[in-house]
Amino acid sequence: MKLYDRAVLAVSGCKPENLMLLFTRLVLAGVFWRSGRTKVEEGSWLSISDSTYFLFQEEYSGVPLPSEFAALAATMAEHLFPVLLVLGLFTRLSVLALLGMTAVIQIFVYPDAWWPVHSLWVALALMLIIRGGGTIALDSPVARASRR
Repeated sequence: MKLYDRAVLAVSGCKPENLMLLFTRLVLAGVFWRSGRTKVEEGSWLSISDSTYFLFQEEYSGVPLPSEFAALAATMAEHLFPVLLVLGLFTRLSVLALLGMTAVIQIFVYPDAWWPVHSLWVALALMLIIRGGGTIALDSPVARASRR
């Protein structure tokens, strides 16, 4: 049992937790970043494609926002918040925004995608909301500087 207890202590320490939080930020950011990249013209940074506008008019028409605004907002959010997550800057705020997007997608676009897709995104998001970005994040030095 001593070996097991030592193993539990080793993985429960500060360094493994901060690596796990970094990995969680990268995974969640990757999901939304890849989705955002499908919404822009190939070879451009943020030029929204005609097919994205079409998707928001047709397939995502249940979203209770004007389709052009929803396409723009989703595209910008799927580019901004993943970058902030990777940097670990405004982690909880970024995760809350992505959690809100997930709720909109779940309720208005793909209500059958809760299990296993959206539930996993929510689990990752909740972990980051509760724990924050960890020490391998820009939130950490920003918080220390603001306490001084």
